[in-house]
Amino acid sequence: MGGGLLIAGTTSDAGKSVVTAGICRWLVRQGVKVAPFKGQNMSLNSFVTRGGAEIGRAQAMQAQAARVEPSAVMNPVLLKPGSDRSSQVVLMGRPVGELSARGYHGGRQQALLGTVLECLEELRGTYDAVICEGAGSPAEINLRRTDIVNMGIARAARLPVVVVGDIDRGGVFASFFGTTALLSPEDQALIAGYVVNKFRGDVSLLEPGIEMLRGLTGRPTYGILPYAHGLGIDEEDGLRVSMRGAVRESVVAPPVGEDVLRIAVCAVPLMSNFTDVDALAAEPGVVVRFVDRPEELADADLVVVPGTRGTVRALEWLRERGLAAELVRRAAEGRPVLGICGGFQLLGEHIEDEVESKAGSVAGLGLLPVRVRFAAEKTLARPVGEAFGEQVEGYEIHHGVAQVLGGEAFLDGCRVGAVWGTHWHGSLESDGFRRRFLEQVAQAAGRRFVPAPDTSFGALREEQLDRLGDLIEEHADTDALLRLIEQGPPAGLPFIPPGAP
Repeated sequence: MGGGLLIAGTTSDAGKSVVTAGICRWLVRQGVKVAPFKGQNMSLNSFVTRGGAEIGRAQAMQAQAARVEPSAVMNPVLLKPGSDRSSQVVLMGRPVGELSARGYHGGRQQALLGTVLECLEELRGTYDAVICEGAGSPAEINLRRTDIVNMGIARAARLPVVVVGDIDRGGVFASFFGTTALLSPEDQALIAGYVVNKFRGDVSLLEPGIEMLRGLTGRPTYGILPYAHGLGIDEEDGLRVSMRGAVRESVVAPPVGEDVLRIAVCAVPLMSNFTDVDALAAEPGVVVRFVDRPEELADADLVVVPGTRGTVRALEWLRERGLAAELVRRAAEGRPVLGICGGFQLLGEHIEDEVESKAGSVAGLGLLPVRVRFAAEKTLARPVGEAFGEQVEGYEIHHGVAQVLGGEAFLDGCRVGAVWGTHWHGSLESDGFRRRFLEQVAQAAGRRFVPAPDTSFGALREEQLDRLGDLIEEHADTDALLRLIEQGPPAGLPFIPPGAP
């Protein structure tokens, strides 16, 4: 059986996803056959595997880091929030229903533990190493009884656990100590040590604290990773955009043409797959920002209405904030708008929804000749096509079925004037298509913008993954990490009181 390691975090967004990806990339460069795993993920950023299964984009990114094809066993349970209190449950890549948080943690979650462990065992029987990612914090003591993603699987599978803490937030030593001390003796026996993430400055100033932490907990710190700009790739949720971060925080390549291109992304509620705009932000001379006020659209050369888990809710939000009226005005003036998935649906004439919002018949913005009916069955696909004379690949994740009644064909959707709409996520990662699309946008916007002829989104993504691998190789105790993966939890780790209540 292959070895394993669980990367937990003191908090959400501590850096678990990128550390997991970095370890995967470091291992595969050492010739280790490695796979990522996350038993349960909560995210609106998802991906469709070649087998037609929906999984978290973070696990798809980690699979790319490991140079393996992503599959449903790498993320058997995906929760897609539909409100503050309920989520769609995706099991082994297929939706199985909506559940409230109380209903999920009240029984359904524990029932899924068997499936999660079966998937982990399958991966461990196939790969030399499986690097697992936890969720939130392992010290969420109110949820420990039903946990299937942190200490629940660590204990069931006897996985050593390394806890990651974001020192940029402050309080990392207290977080490491408190996380450990709130676990039961059985769980503490699996906490092998810590990794400090996002450190800025002189490491020697941190070393006294590292030694004190070891004295207090009996556990080493396996790495102090420096703060690295632009590495927030394919994150779970939030408004960070990976390539946008790389462009904003590092040396920005000048535009090839005389003008820059300004792109505004409407930050709609329940926004999903906002990673679609990463490829736009990777282009020299393209500035991407998220907006929520109509005046922020005034100087935009392109407005993107992204995907959402709540199409009708997003439509209402656009109207309430005055953004809908601004979009209608833009279309009338021939100024570019792009709708993707849910954003495409709400640009149409009519929506019939008895599935997602259960709102029934709702009028769309009327910018595209499209009528949408929500089906109970979710469309999950990996389409391939052509547009502007270029090959395009994408993926589809939607309940809404669009009936296109006119306009010019555009992927699976249509175009009317300077308004485009499609269900295809990820299409802008196709380099040739993206360049031709940006040329069309620049022409419609009256900008002397020229796409760079050699920007490769795939190559940029590989560079980011290699940088993650470099962080682990250069700033972590890789020999000690490899021993954990091969040998399991160290024996004799001390108990830190008070333990779980």
